[in-house]
Amino acid sequence: MADWSTAGSCQYAGGYFPLLALKGGNMGMKIDIPIGMMVSDVVRSFFHKPATRRYPFERKEAPEAFRGKLIWNLEKCTGCQLCIKECPANAIELIIIDRASKRFVMCFHADRCTYCSQCVFNCKFKCLELSHTEWELAALSKEPFTVYYGLASDIEPYLEQAGESEA
Repeated sequence: MADWSTAGSCQYAGGYFPLLALKGGNMGMKIDIPIGMMVSDVVRSFFHKPATRRYPFERKEAPEAFRGKLIWNLEKCTGCQLCIKECPANAIELIIIDRASKRFVMCFHADRCTYCSQCVFNCKFKCLELSHTEWELAALSKEPFTVYYGLASDIEPYLEQAGESEA
């Protein structure tokens, strides 16, 4: 077991500090800590506010350029699938039901996404964006990480068809 003892002194601009040394610790390490500096740090910390916030009770606004959850605008999308081709993580799927009437279903896999925003930069029609307000995406199960965008009348048949193919 390691024991602490006084082990000499250390010079600083105002004089000398006695050193505190840990002897016989892990693998013979010797740690020298000036006692005066240690005590002054402890006393000074009593008069300062904590550096951390009491999250989630005290929240700070995310920066404007923060990359959070992917948002898809169905009205602007043409189904060119450039976002899918450029996604390095294969986190986006676009199912084209009818291109002429703009009926698409987008499947976003948040658990695969690296939030590099490559899809946003390459979208010619600006139908993708990364939200700076929706960024708390933690969950206890895997289901919330797969997000479907599109009309409900288009999503439901797709999910039924996907469920039948898995069974």
